Amino acid sequence: MTIKVAIAGARGRMGTTAIEAIESSPDVEAIAALDYKYNGLHLHNGNINDEGNGIPIYTSMAQMMENHAIDVLLDVTDPDAVFKNVEEALAHGVHPVVGTSGLSRRQVDEISVLVETEHIGCIIAPNFSIGAVLMMKFAAQASRYLGDVEIIEMHHDRKLDAPSGTAVKTAEMIRQYRPAHIQGHPDEQVHIEGARGADVDGMKIHSVRLPGLLAHQQVLLGGEGELLTLRHDSFDRKSFMPGILLSIRNVVGRKDLVYGLEHLID
Repeated sequence: MTIKVAIAGARGRMGTTAIEAIESSPDVEAIAALDYKYNGLHLHNGNINDEGNGIPIYTSMAQMMENHAIDVLLDVTDPDAVFKNVEEALAHGVHPVVGTSGLSRRQVDEISVLVETEHIGCIIAPNFSIGAVLMMKFAAQASRYLGDVEIIEMHHDRKLDAPSGTAVKTAEMIRQYRPAHIQGHPDEQVHIEGARGADVDGMKIHSVRLPGLLAHQQVLLGGEGELLTLRHDSFDRKSFMPGILLSIRNVVGRKDLVYGLEHLID
């Protein structure tokens, strides 16, 4: 069986790379693109044309569903668009795979309710990189023994959300093991607001945005006389493709919400 995939955000760098990965996979096929413009045109090798060459583009989810039998909607858009896309996909019996960063905990909870209502599987992955997910799992395990933690996430300067979804997910995984407590000196004086980063149960998250970066994260875990540093670097968006394909293949057999790729790997 070939899994039929529609892509929201297909014209972006992540979407373009995802199409390449899907086209190289014999069991997955990209058959449509959902966009906010270029309705009726086609997308081929990252270019728009009106010659019927490539993947058809739709601005309406309903129209796209009328014209194609779609199994999975891969959404790599932005937080402003993704919730509506997921809601409409589930209503049409399509399994969403969401790689959009910046979803709030409230939005994830609302999607969970929709999934339970429709009995259609959905996967939300703050990071599709297998290496990044392993880093997050290792950090959570290590925090059982080294409970003073700071997270430094570094991304390209076009990224909209801060902290990153990966950093937030890392903190959520760590807090399952680490009792909430204040880190640093109890009388710490912060002379410039934000100098110590965002606070999650006493953990600190620092966001860096610079040209030249793609997606990078360090988790620093301190103990008496020692420091454990876990770091992951994505230098190319191709690093996200194995996780995307894993999610697409996994979601079609599910009826629940999976939040985080760590639930799909041992």
